[in-house]
Amino acid sequence: MHGKALPYLLLMPASLFLCVFFLYPFALVAFEAVTRDGVFTLDNFRTMAGSWKFPVTVRNTLLLAAIVVPIQLVMALAMASVVSRLESGRSAALYIFAIPLGISDLAAGLIWLAIFDQSGFLNTLLSGLGIVDRPIMFLGYQSKLTIFIAVALAEIWRATAIMMVILVAGMGLIPKEYYEAAEVFGAGPWKRFARITLPLLRPSLQTAVILRVILAFEVFAVVAALGGTNLPVLMGETYNWQFALQDRNVAAASALLILAISIGFTLFFLRVLRVPKEARI
Repeated sequence: MHGKALPYLLLMPASLFLCVFFLYPFALVAFEAVTRDGVFTLDNFRTMAGSWKFPVTVRNTLLLAAIVVPIQLVMALAMASVVSRLESGRSAALYIFAIPLGISDLAAGLIWLAIFDQSGFLNTLLSGLGIVDRPIMFLGYQSKLTIFIAVALAEIWRATAIMMVILVAGMGLIPKEYYEAAEVFGAGPWKRFARITLPLLRPSLQTAVILRVILAFEVFAVVAALGGTNLPVLMGETYNWQFALQDRNVAAASALLILAISIGFTLFFLRVLRVPKEARI
């Protein structure tokens, strides 16, 4: 009996953690989203969708994810390939690439704010080179495109390392014999990468892409630091409904929308990057 109960005992702490800190809060949020004053209603979703900001927030969030995630995937693959091929200094390179992992979202936003601010590093550099006569307001309320670019750059710099670490671990699981055999038959570096690395890396790619897409839909602190309300996103609008407008029911509806979008994209990538059992290492 002790042997049969041991696996359940080992799973119990994690299960309790999920129940207390995920399932219970989720049930409360779901209840708040579909009720008002204790009565079932869908008015919270109608209010959320009827806001003039709603189409803009959805567009900005999806566009940011659509631009940032592919760029991060390409960069993470390149960085992981470099780290995996190093014979010496591999740990140092991995640590250097992973430095942004130790920086919070808000801190990353403040770092890039110091670059793009009117008295920041970029204006100082341009003035020092004689390119501009006076500082440029990159993050003004009329510079929405510049704010979007600044947020995208901050997100790429901050979160690419997450994908890179996952891909480095995945590349470490690929047997070296595959590459040696391909080299014997005359396959070049690009062909080995396309025919061996990418197919066998699909489980890691699946994990990295799903995790990054979910985090992309939850971007908030970087946007708040660089754009404030000039670049509305879904998570920022959820915060606005909860604290500025004091309407927790609509905020809960907005949170459920983010969850639904995340689940939808997760299922999509699970399907697209599905690895057949016979193809697994």
